Formats: sequence, C-alpha cells, structure tokens
Amino acid sequence: MAEGIEMPEAHHGQEELPYTVPVAVTMSILAVLVAIATLFGHRASTEMIKVQNEAKDQWGYYQAKNARLYMAQGFADGFGIFAAKDQEKADKAREKYLKDAERYSDEKGDISDKAKEYEQEMALVERKVDRFDASEVILEIGLIICSLTLLTRKKLFWYSGTLLGAAGFVVMLTGFFMRG
Repeated sequence: MAEGIEMPEAHHGQEELPYTVPVAVTMSILAVLVAIATLFGHRASTEMIKVQNEAKDQWGYYQAKNARLYMAQGFADGFGIFAAKDQEKADKAREKYLKDAERYSDEKGDISDKAKEYEQEMALVERKVDRFDASEVILEIGLIICSLTLLTRKKLFWYSGTLLGAAGFVVMLTGFFMRG
C-alpha cells in the first residue's frame, strides 16, 4: 500500500497558462479598485444628501423670514392706514414693525446666499458621485474582460481589461481631485 494520499493529476491534458498569475494579480488589483470606487461613491452620495438637506433647510428658513417680512410689513401698513385711539402707541408699533421688516429683509439675503452656496457645493459633490460611479462601472467591466483571458486563453482580453482598468482608475482619481 502506498504511503500518503494520491491526488489525481490536476488539469488532465491542459497545460498551465504562463500568464495565469499576472492575470490573477491584475484581476485582484481591479477588484480592490472597484471596492475603493464603490466606497467613495457611497460616501460622496451620503455627503450629497447631507448638503442637499442643508440647502433645503436654508430655503425653508428663507421662506419663513419672507413670511415674517410680509407680516411685519402688513402690520406696519395697517398702523399707518387705520386711525388709532392712541396715535403715539400706533406710531411706536408701526416703527417696531418697520424695523422688524427691515431686519427680516436683511437676514433673508444672507440666508439666500448661504442656500446658494449649499447648492453649489451639492453640484460639485454630485459630479464627484458621477465620477466614482462611472469609475466603478469601468473597473468592473475591465475586471470581467480580464477574467475572459482565463477562459479563452487570449491575451487580448487581458490587455483590454487592463486598459479599461487603467481608464477606470483615472476616472476615479478625477473624482478625488475635483474642486468647485
């Protein structure tokens, strides 16, 4: 009886491809890059939602100030139009509402500017999301094409997949370096 376990010979009649290891390494690198692009795409999407909510909050605050402005103007106009029993009190109240209206008008402009800044930031983050998503797709396609090398034994697939992977990597890098 022979000692040890005899294993059937692997790849009966098939010779090992000389470039199997480089193709596998390339595929591993592409898989890691896909994971990185996916991670940063998700983070950018979360950031975009956060900035979008901040912009919406600012516009809501703007609308509230606008409503208060019109209310204060209406009250001030009312004190100016209608006859009051105590004209001195009516003039003081009118003056108070006019000051409030002026303050609301000034604040409204600042709030609007802040909301527009958030919208610009949101547009930038949205472009980043698009870059990371495109990178993810390109890298995945490159990975799949590289895997065809092992099935077809044609190096053209390896070269094509590697080229697509490089393009996907460049697209991912542009997502990191985008500025407003």
